[in-house]
Amino acid sequence: MIDPSAAVDPKAEIDEGVEIGPFSVIGPGVKIGAGTSVAAHAVIKGPTEIGRENRIFQFASIGEDPQDLKYAGEPTRLEIGDRNVFREFVTINRGTVQGGNITRIGSDNLFMSYIHVAHDCLIGSHVIMANGASLGGHVTIDDHAKLGGFTMVHQFCRIGSHAFCAMGASITKDVPPFLMVGGQPAKPHGINSIGLGRSGFDSVRIQRIKQAYKTLYLRHLQLEKALELIKESAVDSQDVEMFAAFVESRSRSIVR
Repeated sequence: MIDPSAAVDPKAEIDEGVEIGPFSVIGPGVKIGAGTSVAAHAVIKGPTEIGRENRIFQFASIGEDPQDLKYAGEPTRLEIGDRNVFREFVTINRGTVQGGNITRIGSDNLFMSYIHVAHDCLIGSHVIMANGASLGGHVTIDDHAKLGGFTMVHQFCRIGSHAFCAMGASITKDVPPFLMVGGQPAKPHGINSIGLGRSGFDSVRIQRIKQAYKTLYLRHLQLEKALELIKESAVDSQDVEMFAAFVESRSRSIVR
């Protein structure tokens, strides 16, 4: 299952059933789980741990050194879960010592062509990043978020669960869960109703989220007063509780 032209370091750990295509390079400190396929001309550098049944397409660069001037060759890590798809020319960098030592990616994500994930990013599961989207260092992407083509995310930003970032959005502030944002810089444009419906949210849940959005964005309240009202309305709604918790725990400004 390993092409004779592939260069696989003896210190790499390759499970049974892994496919490695022609001229791919697998470095020392790389672990690849069962059922994963690596296409031609891909490069994977360690320390990197890749789970089961991932698909890595041709010319991807996985686990390369961080693009950070402070990086001095420390053995930082990249961890990837299961069933992710990394399309052509995707680049994923390892972490830095200053940023927690690790870049981490969950499971069941789709990274389309020319995606860049910088050092120390933390990406959940069921995330989709469309062609050309890029993350600066230390970005957090929560579960089920969607980034349209050529979305750019500034370092240290966080994008909440089920948020949708429109094509070409420039994200310079945190995006709370369930929002739909777009523009340069990105501004809120309501909640991601269509995406929520596709994810199984019923009309009652969507309406509760919509009310929380209106309180935060349409009533022209100060942020702390809006947050107080949202928390009061979060009874019996885990979605609104998550929305409020995100805003309350913010470490930087949110899009408004």
